[in-house]
Amino acid sequence: MTLDAGELERLYAYPAADRPWVRTNFVSTLDGAATGTDGKSGTLGGEADTRVFALLRSLSDVIVVGAGTARDEGYADFEVDTELRARLGLAPAPTMVLVSRRLDIPPALIARGTVVVTTADADPEAVAALGRTLEVIAEGRGEIDWTAVLAWFAERGWNRVLCEGGPSLHGELVGLDLVDELCLTIAPVLTAGDAPRIAHGDDPVHHTMTLAHAIEADGGLLTRWVRSRHP
Repeated sequence: MTLDAGELERLYAYPAADRPWVRTNFVSTLDGAATGTDGKSGTLGGEADTRVFALLRSLSDVIVVGAGTARDEGYADFEVDTELRARLGLAPAPTMVLVSRRLDIPPALIARGTVVVTTADADPEAVAALGRTLEVIAEGRGEIDWTAVLAWFAERGWNRVLCEGGPSLHGELVGLDLVDELCLTIAPVLTAGDAPRIAHGDDPVHHTMTLAHAIEADGGLLTRWVRSRHP
């Protein structure tokens, strides 16, 4: 189908929320692989997925990604729809938040305006070194305290959260039941092999999701799933 820009904006609009709303965005093959044969996820999506990927970034206050994923996928400067953001009353660009316990941040992403999330017991020398250029949020011991991190986001007014992975970070958020919605592109590809899934975790969970939409495009499906939360 033809993807109308206005309709896509409506379909992917963040809900009005008085707290950080955590949206995750992934692509997978029909058999559940989160990466293509080159070990990267970017090669699985077609033109429609690229459009939605850019739109989701343009709609967000903050983009959260693991430092390893940022390095493997070659993250660098990215463009957003500044007119859309201005119309929605958003900052000119979303804030990039890199997640790393070891603080092995790709040098190209060490820049003012970037935020790093790590644990409170991370290497203090590495924290101090990074802190000279960017902001470091250190919450939790051993594991990142995501409830505290999201509270920090809320204080900044960052309620439109977009997490782009990778699978370990996604699995961590899923395990804590902090994922409010998943935007998943299903590529019309079978790969077999031992590629990762979109979420990895130590313990299995069962969180019911409700389908918000499914759009056929490029032979695959653009889907959006919302967490079913009951009182």
